[in-house]
Amino acid sequence: MAEHATAERVFTGADGTALAATVRSGQGPPIVLVHGAIADATGWRSVVEAIVLPNPVIVVNRRGRPPSGPLGTDYTLRTEVEDLHAVLDALGEPCVLFGHSYGGLIALEVARSRTDLRALVLYEPSVGPFGADRFADLVSASRRGDLVEVLRTVTLDISGLSQTEVAPMLAAEQWPSVRPLVAAVVEEIAAINGHEAVLTDWAGISVPSTLVVGALNEGSPPFGTDFAILAGVMPAARVVRLAGQGHLAHVTAPHLLASVIAEAVD
Repeated sequence: MAEHATAERVFTGADGTALAATVRSGQGPPIVLVHGAIADATGWRSVVEAIVLPNPVIVVNRRGRPPSGPLGTDYTLRTEVEDLHAVLDALGEPCVLFGHSYGGLIALEVARSRTDLRALVLYEPSVGPFGADRFADLVSASRRGDLVEVLRTVTLDISGLSQTEVAPMLAAEQWPSVRPLVAAVVEEIAAINGHEAVLTDWAGISVPSTLVVGALNEGSPPFGTDFAILAGVMPAARVVRLAGQGHLAHVTAPHLLASVIAEAVD
């Protein structure tokens, strides 16, 4: 694979908020990756490096994680959707759009109102509601400033991740970079749960689509059952099951996930 240069670019959200992005150089249609909650562009570096294509790859640090701007007042899912529209408009050419988890929901809502996407790839999007029965606990822990408890509740109790998957996030060397991501997650979950999904809108998405699920999650809440809902309303979409993987294949099997993204590019 040819060597790619990596640079930083700052996009501007619809309300003027700065959106910092990592951009891998290349030729051809851009691949835009939208990360989920408790994540940023840095966590997707291994996937970007493993995409064996000449295309440029852009990973935007969604608002709420430095060096992008804050979530802002009156934050909702619509805020994220408008941000992503602004990024795609600034790129000014048809893109391949990939979204993971909360980023998958954002990508879904953008895809249903655009006609200039070349392909759509969604890895276990959170279609909501998400952790509604534990949301009061999250708010309480957040108000106490107990972000470790917020992280444990979201990852272990709601998402069903294992202690092995969560432990690196709490490690002393990782926590300073993870902490600001956890600080944003309560408002992000509120945005997911405050969104009224219209399944018929997703059924009308005509762009070639790929739905990705970790085989370990299939059929299990929250991500496997959300995936089943989406697969049911997008029957024309290609379905890919990642053998031996759960919700964090970008960490545990970046080359595998990169190959799925590459296959979606014409």
